[in-house]
Amino acid sequence: MLETFSCTFTATELDARTGVQDVVARLRTMGIHDSRVDEVQIALTEAVNNVVEHAYAGMDIGDVRIRCNLHPGQLWISIGDGGAPFENNELPAGTAHDLTVEIDQLPEGGFGWLLIRELASDVQYERDDTGNNLSLCFEIQMRNADSM
Repeated sequence: MLETFSCTFTATELDARTGVQDVVARLRTMGIHDSRVDEVQIALTEAVNNVVEHAYAGMDIGDVRIRCNLHPGQLWISIGDGGAPFENNELPAGTAHDLTVEIDQLPEGGFGWLLIRELASDVQYERDDTGNNLSLCFEIQMRNADSM
């Protein structure tokens, strides 16, 4: 059975936090294992924060649109925005940083895409007339097979 829901919120830090929490709360009611929902929350938070911090940087604040599609064994989450495209219309690589350096030499950011790519089984990006669309796929198991 396919189960779908969506939400839209303003691309501010506070609304993004509330929007992600609402999505996560809904996912928890759908029977997905709690540990997997926690991982989805990490990736979703990173992706939405990127929209707030980068896609709408220097622009009027717009909306973030999230659509979740639950299929047997997979959860697809689509994150859409009307902000600026990724450089060269390509997702950042999400490469690992050298963590053996002194603490003051560690980069301040740049770990988000690595986390997203590690937690999601598939990451897709496209840009069209409406803006950016990032799709994240997560392999999932249900707490109870009857809940699907």
